[in-house]
Amino acid sequence: QVQLVESGGGLVQPGGSLRLSCAASRIIFSFYSLGWYRQAPGKQRELVASITSGGSTCYADSVKGRFTISRDSAKNTVYLQMNSLKPEDTAVYYCNRQNGPSWGQGTQVIVSS
Repeated sequence: QVQLVESGGGLVQPGGSLRLSCAASRIIFSFYSLGWYRQAPGKQRELVASITSGGSTCYADSVKGRFTISRDSAKNTVYLQMNSLKPEDTAVYYCNRQNGPSWGQGTQVIVSS
C-alpha cells in the first residue's frame, strides 16, 4: 500500500532552491505528525524537519533558516521548501510519519556545481 509519495527532487547548484512534495493518505495527513528525512550514501537516515497536525514545526540545526516545512490540508500534502542549498544537503529525501512502519522510494536531491 502506497501511503506517502515524494516528488520534487533534482539536480541544483549550491545556493539554489527546490521544493519537495509529499502526497499523503487522508488518514496519515489528518492524524500524524509528518517529517522529512534524508539519507546520504554511507550515512544514517536523519530527520531534517517535522510538522505536527497542529502546525508546530521543528528543524535539524543543519537546515534551520534554510528549509521550511508546511502542510496543505486541501491537498493532503506536506512540502519542504529548501533554499540556500549546500553540497552537504545531497541525499535521498523521504517523507514519513513518526514511527512509520515502512519507507517509500524517496526523491533524490543532488547539490553540485
